[in-house]
Amino acid sequence: MTPLHQAVQDYLALRRSLGFKLRCTGALLFKFAAFAESRGAEYVTISLALEWATQSPHQQPATWAGRMKAVRVFARFQHAIDPRTEVPPFGLLPYRPPRLRPYLYTHEEIRRLLEATARLSSRRGIRPHSYHCLLGLLAVSGLRISEALALQEQDVDLQAGILTIRQSKFRKSRLVPLHPSTVNALRQYVEQRDLLAARSSDSFLVSDRGRPLEVAAVRRTFYELSRWTGLRQGAINSGPRLHDFRQHAESWIMPNLAE
Repeated sequence: MTPLHQAVQDYLALRRSLGFKLRCTGALLFKFAAFAESRGAEYVTISLALEWATQSPHQQPATWAGRMKAVRVFARFQHAIDPRTEVPPFGLLPYRPPRLRPYLYTHEEIRRLLEATARLSSRRGIRPHSYHCLLGLLAVSGLRISEALALQEQDVDLQAGILTIRQSKFRKSRLVPLHPSTVNALRQYVEQRDLLAARSSDSFLVSDRGRPLEVAAVRRTFYELSRWTGLRQGAINSGPRLHDFRQHAESWIMPNLAE
């Protein structure tokens, strides 16, 4: 193992001990260390970082900037250990991605989305209930989609009216209090789920097969629902996002989909 490869390992171990996951950054830095080794380099230089970041001319400027950022942050850390390390300056391969404007849902749009879930095809009848529950929960709780899909049965306390969000961003956990109308809606979902689905896991929200909902399938279904309700037209990427539900918070009452 080269000194630079070991330095990358030490850097990632320290940052991850502080709660950072650094999955993409870690992969990039190990690729950079391998590239440096192929060049016979023992420490970071600006020219080496620039050559590695731009080695593929067909990549987007955002990719170049992301690769350079990963090396820059590592180099700042490594410079304190090895003064030979050169830190690439800010402004080298700059890229500022366009910031998406959050979509603010109206009461009527939320209502139409929830009602549209009743039209979803389902082998066992649970899919409309699961998506109705998921979208309603996102609309009132401020949860990230990943947090909602990760909920386990033990995380949903309907007696106390509290959700436990475990090991989310930066490995932090938190409690989310629920409005009584939301608690009532979740109880209705549990009744329908336990009646219609043979669960194969402890996930709170499940698919027709009783398995945890997958984020890719959820996004595809949301695009379909948003088209049905007129919120999305044309390209998939044009329209509101699941993440935009975090801008919306109000009490939620779920109609009985079994009627």
